[in-house]
Amino acid sequence: MREKLRPYKLIDSVYGFDFKGLYDEGFRGLIFDIDNTLVGDNAPADERSRNLIGRLSAMGFSCLVLSNNGIGRVKSFADKVGCAYLFKAAKPKKDGYLTAMKMIGTGPEDTACFGDQLFTDVLGANNAGLRIYLCRPLDPDHERFKIRFKRFFERLFIRR
Repeated sequence: MREKLRPYKLIDSVYGFDFKGLYDEGFRGLIFDIDNTLVGDNAPADERSRNLIGRLSAMGFSCLVLSNNGIGRVKSFADKVGCAYLFKAAKPKKDGYLTAMKMIGTGPEDTACFGDQLFTDVLGANNAGLRIYLCRPLDPDHERFKIRFKRFFERLFIRR
């Protein structure tokens, strides 16, 4: 079980990440969590997230946002940044990730994931056999209570 909770790498943010290096490695699909990965918890799409997805699409990546949130939150965000989406993904189950790859036309060998939660994003991506980058939360001071509660347990695993 511990191996399933291990990200490929811990990164500070998707906004400083070397996506060109990932592209050069042969990756073509990118799956992103929304809250605290691309924007703060429950925040709307902003210029920075729109620019990132636009730049990645121009680079040749197929991008998708994958979230456990409902259609209202996810569709609104995805429409504003200009990418595909999958809502109520039931992470950490692998089914959402498998559907996401079908939607963007990639497979486990050329898809990378980015998320901020160990027990949903990391576990789910690993269950699907994908490379997962764990991002430090963008705005941990303004998270919903249930997320802050899970962070306590995440820190125990991350330290190890």
